[in-house]
Amino acid sequence: ATESCQATVLKKGKSPPTEEAHEEPLLLAELKPGRPHQFDWKSSCETWSVAFSPDGSWFAWSQGHCIVKLIPWPLEEQFIPKGFEAKSRSSKNETKGRGSPKEKTLDCGQIVWGLAFSPWPSPPSKKLWARHHPQVPDVSCLILATGLNDGQIKIWEVQTGLLLLNLSGHQDVVRDLSFTPSGSLILVSASRDKTLRIWDLNKHGKQIQVLSGHLQWVYCCSISPDCSMLCSAAGEKSVFLWSMRSYTLIRKLEGHQSSVVSCDFSPDSALLVTASYDTNVIMWDPYTGERLRSLHHTQLNPPMDDSDVHISSLRSVCFSPEGLYLATVADDRLLRIWALELKTPIAFAPMTNGLCCTFFPHGGVIATGTRDGHVQFWTAPRVLSSLKHLCRKALRSFLTTYQVLALPIPKKMKEFLTYRTF
Repeated sequence: ATESCQATVLKKGKSPPTEEAHEEPLLLAELKPGRPHQFDWKSSCETWSVAFSPDGSWFAWSQGHCIVKLIPWPLEEQFIPKGFEAKSRSSKNETKGRGSPKEKTLDCGQIVWGLAFSPWPSPPSKKLWARHHPQVPDVSCLILATGLNDGQIKIWEVQTGLLLLNLSGHQDVVRDLSFTPSGSLILVSASRDKTLRIWDLNKHGKQIQVLSGHLQWVYCCSISPDCSMLCSAAGEKSVFLWSMRSYTLIRKLEGHQSSVVSCDFSPDSALLVTASYDTNVIMWDPYTGERLRSLHHTQLNPPMDDSDVHISSLRSVCFSPEGLYLATVADDRLLRIWALELKTPIAFAPMTNGLCCTFFPHGGVIATGTRDGHVQFWTAPRVLSSLKHLCRKALRSFLTTYQVLALPIPKKMKEFLTYRTF
């Protein structure tokens, strides 16, 4: 066997019954790592992180054993559901004399925990490139950041697979990474050393801020799409909200009963979701700190005793690209799909040892990673957003909750715009 990944097409399987008749997610494909390095006892096989590039043309998979696979998207045609049209790999991006993109293997030398793509296209950074590759032409480039077991962050150029920078500063595992969506090449890292660090890749990866205050390992960091806020979740019951302008703490969100391990902002920045080992997802208004809704992960087949108290502990939560759905992965071997306005899941899919999940940026597909180093691709609800939601999304992209509440409009309209109509 080789180290190259193996892809398998899987047919729709049985999943637990739901209260409502919604189509179950279809398992489209599963990628499995090749045989691990012989005698490589230091490496682990978990897929702690998966990511799509913002334009949807690449998929990054931390497949364990210190390896990250960069896979052009879409996969081979037989893996894509009928009617799924990927808006990726446009001729503008791929035919400038470079030929078709090819799968790349990045050997990071350490267990890889966090992955993050830069926005596409990134503004070309002459400083970043000139220092390492002066011969490279002045073109926009897509960047992948990898957070490693030894506290290092390695920065790669996706098209070539070249290592650009090595960022040092963290004293323990870099658990999560997030780029500012604006394209400024500001990178936030979250670590087990209980800090978050802010890096400017336009300044050779200079560390510009250290955010302290967490008392436990920091598991997750998420930057709001409007680039105004940063959310961080650690092994604590509270979540921290930071200003991305002043790098100061705005507020702590308190409501969970156990460690918070995952967080994500809605595409319009108006909502924040947090997932905890307490089996709940909480939906917040990040501007007011108000708790809007809780989504409880009940077991479909509860055990007869209390031996599996944490069987529904959550691992990951993420918003769909249009902002109408959530996906969650829990230890009860289920991927759940939630509609924003409903309190119970609309669909389930059986998956074993799930650790992370993310939506394809153009919708229709969810990628999940497992403890076994596998990646699974599932169908996700494809929806045509209502005109009401499109208007809300557009307005909330630049209006805070307080600004909406100050508008001279009817109360019901304010409630809709601030997601108070659940």
